Amino acid sequence: MKTRFSILIMGLAIFFFLGSAKPTFFAEDTAVAINKIKIEITGLSTVGKYNCSNTFNIKDTVYVNSAKKNTFNTDIKMSNFDCGNKIMTKDLQGTVKVKQFPNSTVSITDIKKDGKNYKCRLNFYITDKTLKYKDFILYNSDDKIQGTLNLKFSDIELEAPVKMAGLIKVKDDIVINFSLYKN
Repeated sequence: MKTRFSILIMGLAIFFFLGSAKPTFFAEDTAVAINKIKIEITGLSTVGKYNCSNTFNIKDTVYVNSAKKNTFNTDIKMSNFDCGNKIMTKDLQGTVKVKQFPNSTVSITDIKKDGKNYKCRLNFYITDKTLKYKDFILYNSDDKIQGTLNLKFSDIELEAPVKMAGLIKVKDDIVINFSLYKN
């Protein structure tokens, strides 16, 4: 009887001791403040590389491992892209139908830590198409979080621009890099 009582007391003591400890298998919520976003569209044409970018200031927060708020949405004004050349900028705006679809939207949800980086679900809405990516990797550095989408104009049912009776052709493959700059 005395042994049972001792085991019971010791069991209760261990239970209370371990019960008050914070479990280590649940990741902690992390908030990452964002102050600027830069989006670059790059690709190739028969006359060389092109790079169109859009940078805008935004005050928002990316929540990691959060059950409360785990979504980051931003609208991208397509008319603010600059390709460094008025003709190329106008061609890009015509290709993405900027008058009909003035904004694109990026939505990042279910953001979880994945080693040094992050893993998430990414929805990219451009023109009237939504591209969905599960387990999308966001690379983390000291000053920014960045991701890269490799896609084709045909993936979003757009035609790559062709100019000067076919002498200048933009390749179907494009790369979209986006960077979320930290405070």
